[in-house]
Amino acid sequence: MRNFFSKKNADVKMEGSETPVASGDYFSGDAAGEDTTTAHVDTELSIHPDWKLPQEDVYSFRFLNIECDSLLPNQLSIAGIKLDDKDSEDWGLDATVFFRHSMNKTIELGETTLALLDQNDQVLGRKTLSLKEVGKLPPKSSRPWVIPFTKDELNIEEKPEEGWKVVFQLKPSARKHSLDLDEKWQKTLPSKDIQDLESLVERLDKPKATEVNLLGLKAAKRDNGDIQLIILIRNGSEKTVNLEKVPLVLEDAAGDELAKAVFSPKDLKVKANTSKPWVFIFPEKMIKKEEYSIDQWKVYMPKSS
Repeated sequence: MRNFFSKKNADVKMEGSETPVASGDYFSGDAAGEDTTTAHVDTELSIHPDWKLPQEDVYSFRFLNIECDSLLPNQLSIAGIKLDDKDSEDWGLDATVFFRHSMNKTIELGETTLALLDQNDQVLGRKTLSLKEVGKLPPKSSRPWVIPFTKDELNIEEKPEEGWKVVFQLKPSARKHSLDLDEKWQKTLPSKDIQDLESLVERLDKPKATEVNLLGLKAAKRDNGDIQLIILIRNGSEKTVNLEKVPLVLEDAAGDELAKAVFSPKDLKVKANTSKPWVFIFPEKMIKKEEYSIDQWKVYMPKSS
């Protein structure tokens, strides 16, 4: 068995990232999870029984597993640990990852298409393989594994920067439109509110495959006169959308244009086939009417944008 971590390098860290998917998008029927709780799940390290590792590697994997983010119930995820150049004449990359899941039962993965993405979610490589060799994963576990990408499976010629990830390439027809919560929202929103948002996203009609649209969730006038909006940004495409500029028009209950602005949100990325809530604030100086009602309201992107 190979040594995964150099004894000379004591600074072991996760070089990649991860994007969890709902277990129901990978499995079907009874194989999908049934946990209806909203509590976050920490996965427990599970080394394959055939792997004979030095104790130093076991310690390193255990430390890195603790560093991984918690999962929501009934999720599958691939967490990127490190990428190594292949030691062979034909160049390629070995991706060391954790296969993680938060289901309450033992699972086994089958034939799967995996994609290697860079930090901007651009596809660097893709392969289809059987994951049965990964073995049976105990409930709520995290198993290290190596995914080899050959030169022919990659469209790059050198190892990417940190922030890469390996993801399940699910068929669009099999993937449900899901909630994409910013990390800060995940940490601060009560579980009940997260559950309500997930239920809302499931009930809504799925956006068209090429569509990004808005759904206003809440409007409130603040004590200083600003108007705060919570908007659900819905991405129906198969690519992550990076919204550097968001032009918005707000109409009040009378149908009048109440405010108009172009926002420049920081790190507003909406993952493929997901909906993300976001807060936008119109300063008081942008409000065009002194007297107005937002008991009913409408927000949209102007067509000229």
